[in-house]
Amino acid sequence: MMRTANPALNDAAFTGFGRADAGATMTIQGTVNKTIALLLLLVLSASWTWRLSSTPEGQQALLPWMLGGVFGGLVVAVILVFKKSWAPVLAPAYALLEGLALGGISSVLEGRYPGIVIQAVGLTFGTLFALLLAYKSGLIRATENFKLGVVAATGGIFVFYLVTMVLGFFNIRIPYIHESGFMGIGFSLFVVVVAALNLVLDFDFIEAGARQGAPRYMEWYGSFGLLVTLVWLYLEILRLLAKTRSRR
Repeated sequence: MMRTANPALNDAAFTGFGRADAGATMTIQGTVNKTIALLLLLVLSASWTWRLSSTPEGQQALLPWMLGGVFGGLVVAVILVFKKSWAPVLAPAYALLEGLALGGISSVLEGRYPGIVIQAVGLTFGTLFALLLAYKSGLIRATENFKLGVVAATGGIFVFYLVTMVLGFFNIRIPYIHESGFMGIGFSLFVVVVAALNLVLDFDFIEAGARQGAPRYMEWYGSFGLLVTLVWLYLEILRLLAKTRSRR
């Protein structure tokens, strides 16, 4: 049974429909093309909020756009998980909304730590291509034990972040983990590794969907799921770099 820690690409993502007609099925190349399209849309909207922060008036208006991107992207993602056939419309919407959030977050951190964004982007795509090469060459295999380990680690991180958020409402802060000490950096490095390993599970799941003859619209859904992981990886790399920079 296939597993992925990505909630968008869980065990049931490619079930519930029969095999599509020949010529109308999901392909790996089609998913790659649509992933590139979503990334371009994300960059387009991110560049808008990035430029917005370049003026004092824009900085005052930045927070609503960022929050709109965060919560709007979350709502769209939840809907899309349950309405996969809407992926050709909702996946681009998700990319645009996430871009609004990432552009704002990136501009804020770039102001504090010049050069951090280009480093994070380079590391994110470098990790993507390195793991894709390792997966295609067979150096890394998405075995059942591998999948179980990544799912367990990802679930643990999600629960920890949820608890941290709830405690934050009561002004309770977990020490060390979110600081720039060795423990905080070590934790962020662990999360980055787990986020990166989720890419391997995503590759495997998308490949399985193409092999099973999923409908063509699942190319959009598969690219959406991959984008979810890439956004998470980028944010965690940003967090890790910010921690290391603050130690200087």
